[in-house]
Amino acid sequence: MASYEKIRYDLPQDEIPSQWYNIVPDLREPLPPPADPSSDGHRMKAFSEVLPKQVVQHEMGSERYYSIPDEVLQMYVQVGRPTPILRARRFEEYLKAPIKIYLKTEAYTHTGSHKINSAIAQAYYSKLDGAERVTTETGAGQWGSAVSLASSLVGLQADVFMVRVSYEQKPYRRTLMRLYGANVHPSPSDLTEFGRSVLKSNPQHPGSLGIAISEAVEYAEQTNGKYNVGSVANADIMYKTIAGMEAKKQLELMGEDVDAVIGVVGGGSNYSGLAFPFLGEELRKGTVRRRYIAAGSLEVPKMTQGVYRYDYADSGMVLPQLKMYTIGADFIPPPVFAGGLRYHAVAPTLSLLMKEGIVESRDYDQQTSFALAKEFARLEGIVPAPETSHALPIIVELARAAKQKNEPISVLVSFSGHGLLDFRGYSDVLGL
Repeated sequence: MASYEKIRYDLPQDEIPSQWYNIVPDLREPLPPPADPSSDGHRMKAFSEVLPKQVVQHEMGSERYYSIPDEVLQMYVQVGRPTPILRARRFEEYLKAPIKIYLKTEAYTHTGSHKINSAIAQAYYSKLDGAERVTTETGAGQWGSAVSLASSLVGLQADVFMVRVSYEQKPYRRTLMRLYGANVHPSPSDLTEFGRSVLKSNPQHPGSLGIAISEAVEYAEQTNGKYNVGSVANADIMYKTIAGMEAKKQLELMGEDVDAVIGVVGGGSNYSGLAFPFLGEELRKGTVRRRYIAAGSLEVPKMTQGVYRYDYADSGMVLPQLKMYTIGADFIPPPVFAGGLRYHAVAPTLSLLMKEGIVESRDYDQQTSFALAKEFARLEGIVPAPETSHALPIIVELARAAKQKNEPISVLVSFSGHGLLDFRGYSDVLGL
């Protein structure tokens, strides 16, 4: 019988977790509530009306666990859950350090990223509300792809406002969304009052996630649709904890534990979706043993240069303010290829944990991240999404420290998506 080292760890489908985890009751400090500076409270009203009713209840909820509906579990299984944990054995050897690298590979879902975990839940709750369509924003296109598929699965029309620079850079992402039946609009667009105002001041505006959010919310109000939120919100993060709940079970079955949980932050949902079930357990015990490290884009330096304050979640100031690390809702990001990292702020729950020093933050430039992605792809055969590549410098940092101290370390990585529709970015940056 052939002998080989096991590097893939699967969770049987019948062991898929049946609950989502909400970190809010386990936080050491109360989470600052949303703020609406308008005299008539219209932003809070818009927020409560444009989102599905159950999503709003989860957003404001204080229960630690919420049951996943059977219909949602069935769709999770259909799109590829549970996802495997892979050990990056060849990358470990490349680093020449006493490090074990475990990848929670959300790239194994049908849309190629973690985004489907929340998209299915929100589309399902939108359908329960009697909606005929959902609207949303997307940067890199992964969230838009997920919403497009999820909407198709539940029988809804999707309208996706895609940041214009990504719309132009990533034609195959918009093709995938249209294959799933979605309408894809470059943002800023002429479909909304806010989009038209942006185009009037700058007809060549490259767009931003903040602008696309404003357009998606406005369009939902115009068309009697439901807005599906792609990051930052507590409910969105909670739906994505299916990944962390799976990973906890997988590590237990493997007889392994990890010393660090790492990942990247656009708004914070993919990292939090993996890390929060682990971190929440430690917070309840009163001692945080593991290191929790999140990275963003140096070109959009909210992780290291952001200010912890109340700011708008969208550029059009349609939604309430949230207390979070931000570089300003009016920030116009440069056209880096990691479109999912272009958001101007960090989720309130993750921001609070960063403020307390529980979660460490990093920012890495595109060139460094892409160069490591090239080495990783050659060694492991997996092409990381441009966003995911920004986690690789953290691994290098931890490996160097482990080698210097001669202390072994195990790392769990939120491998949030593949880059198989992002070749133009790699080609332009690396000259391939």
